[in-house]
Amino acid sequence: MQYPVPEEKLDAAALRVWRTAGWIGAAVWAVVVAVVLGLTIRFDWPAWIVVLLAVIAVVASWLEIDVVPRVRMARFRYAIRDDEIDLMHGILVRKRTLIPMVKIQHVDTKQGPLLRRFGLLTVTFSTAAGNHEIPALDAKRAEEVQARIARLARITDDEL
Repeated sequence: MQYPVPEEKLDAAALRVWRTAGWIGAAVWAVVVAVVLGLTIRFDWPAWIVVLLAVIAVVASWLEIDVVPRVRMARFRYAIRDDEIDLMHGILVRKRTLIPMVKIQHVDTKQGPLLRRFGLLTVTFSTAAGNHEIPALDAKRAEEVQARIARLARITDDEL
């Protein structure tokens, strides 16, 4: 049986969340480069060490801020069908997961500080095989998704 490609996308604000996380990572890289620069000056280490680290930091920051968020946003798709959840994601390797509704044991939402800042939630659901998530949905949409999965999986309100 051929399944149609999932068409639901993440909220557009997810891109801003992931880019903000990238900027935080870039700040960490900057601190590491500054510390290594200080150590290089203090202990007279070869200059190529700090130059190499700075180049790595710039490339890694560019990937974290610009490339990875755009690709992640473009590649993540999901569909909630009556009998299954279809997730498609991956940056280098495309992964498609079909989770039967009857296997879902628990559904929840979570929100870290960055998601809270942008008014987004992540819907997580558990099976015996592990946990899965639909990241960075608008709060209203996340609640709708959570309620629909719970209803289709026949999870009672006590189990939410």
